[in-house]
Amino acid sequence: MKKILLVILITLLCGAQAFAQVDRREVRAGNRAFKKEQWQKAEIDYKKALLKDSTSVAAQYNLANDLYREENYTEAEKYAKTALDSLSRSPRAADAYFNAGDIYLQQRRWSEAIEAFKDSLRRNPGDMDAKSNLAYAQKMLEKQQQDQQNQDQNDDQNQDQNNDQNKDQNQDQNQDNQDQNKEQNDDKQDNQDQNQDQQQNPDQNQDQQPPQQDKQDQKISPEAAEQMLQAIQAQEDQTQEKVKKEKAAALKSRQKEKNW
Repeated sequence: MKKILLVILITLLCGAQAFAQVDRREVRAGNRAFKKEQWQKAEIDYKKALLKDSTSVAAQYNLANDLYREENYTEAEKYAKTALDSLSRSPRAADAYFNAGDIYLQQRRWSEAIEAFKDSLRRNPGDMDAKSNLAYAQKMLEKQQQDQQNQDQNDDQNQDQNNDQNKDQNQDQNQDNQDQNKEQNDDKQDNQDQNQDQQQNPDQNQDQQPPQQDKQDQKISPEAAEQMLQAIQAQEDQTQEKVKKEKAAALKSRQKEKNW
């Protein structure tokens, strides 16, 4: 009986070792593809490794890095978080937090990026890349908050202006109604007077009509319209250039290429 148990134990140990070797073989294949910048092939290899061992931290960590290169930030975040659960106390924790911060940067999630880079620096205070990315994320968060504050102020001002405009419009409308009623009453009185005159003087010319005042349409000159279009285009170009600079600055950040 003891011999049978011993054989079973040896068989299980050998099977587990072979299973681990298969897992590592897939991870190494993914690493080779990763170094050649064959991102899709590397993704397939890492996912094969996870199919054989869903708890493989190396496959999770490396797959997150690979998906980052493919700009699939949502999936990259998922695997990076899973890897961090196992790496939070390991020597690789600084790099794992750094990578998570980079993923948040690309998603413009500045607050989460700041916390990730701080966690990375707590474990590796001398990492200049983490310090640089932390400063960038803090600057972008400050800018976002300032832009939001300005937007809120503009919204309040616009609301006040709309209220004032509505108030003025109501006042103008009331005044117009009063003037129109007065004009109608005056016209009615004039008609009564005219009818009375016609009855008293039947030979008077009935065809006379009050002169009408011509109204000239107000139009914008072609020169003014062209200047307005140029100003709008210049503002749009400036906005696009600003966005391009921000995106270029964010893309300077690169994950740690320390795949297992």
